[in-house]
Amino acid sequence: MLEENFSLKKYNTFGIDAAARYFSTFSTLEELNELLDVNQPSTFILGGGSNILLTKNIDGLVLKNDILGIEKLKEDDEHVYVKAGAGVNWHELVLHCISNNWGGMENLSLIPGNTGASPMQNIGAYGVEIKDIFFELEAFHLEEKKLVSFNLKDCEFGYRESVFKRKFRNKFVILNVSFRLSKHPVFNTSYGAIEKELEAMGVTELSIRAISQAVVNIRRSKLPDPAVIGNAGSFFKNPEIGSKQFEVLKNDFQNIVGYELPGGNIKLAAGWLIEQCGWKGFRKGDVGCHEKQALVLVNYGNATGGDIYSLSTEIINSVHDKFGVLLEREVNII
Repeated sequence: MLEENFSLKKYNTFGIDAAARYFSTFSTLEELNELLDVNQPSTFILGGGSNILLTKNIDGLVLKNDILGIEKLKEDDEHVYVKAGAGVNWHELVLHCISNNWGGMENLSLIPGNTGASPMQNIGAYGVEIKDIFFELEAFHLEEKKLVSFNLKDCEFGYRESVFKRKFRNKFVILNVSFRLSKHPVFNTSYGAIEKELEAMGVTELSIRAISQAVVNIRRSKLPDPAVIGNAGSFFKNPEIGSKQFEVLKNDFQNIVGYELPGGNIKLAAGWLIEQCGWKGFRKGDVGCHEKQALVLVNYGNATGGDIYSLSTEIINSVHDKFGVLLEREVNII
């Protein structure tokens, strides 16, 4: 059923009160096809709303993807292949796989949003990205109205990037995603504070469930709950620079945080850069920079998308002025 002039406040984790000209949900491909026959100037597909910033009303049709279901496709001696509907909550999928002792997703615990967005962003955390466990996905071409399968190579995954963010932006609706998970998990605990948290938890026998809980504990201690304070998690990407530029910066800023990448480039910690510019804990009206994590911009109540976008621009400019490094927004601006 189409609803008119529909508030999207409950459907984006920033809690921005923007409206859709028309709104509906779909839980099958058949329902999607019927809704696409509605003659509108534009169609916007909404997932969990955890990685978007609405800066205006949407003068068109907004369709929320509610395709559910988790199933085991096949298995061999080493791996199990699992398919999930695009509307499945990401963390619920992670917990489902952990309960079956299928390894690979545990480091991605508690990332907000739905499964369909995971390959779009190539979501990642604590040393793991979607590309490491991705098998394939099915997507529906909005104009040609046909199903297309994408394998790992087709998705052209990069750092928080895929073909769906640029090349095929607004061209496809992801219907389901399949993952290749391990029956004999290899534990990844070297990134961030995972080992320290496992020790604090008193874990003596390592497991994917223990790693997941450690990640959940760390995320909850550092990141605000969108149900309490409007946010979309990390607002900026960690920038990459050349090794020579890093050495120059290190001379001026001895405590600068950087990680060497394959190929020699250095990934900087965007949160550290922003914090050095004095933004951590900043608040003006209902918009601000979170007190515990400078990467997270927040809506304390009635901020507009424009307010948050303006703050992000100020932050980008100040980091560039101080360090000569240009931050890029990770959140999709609508």
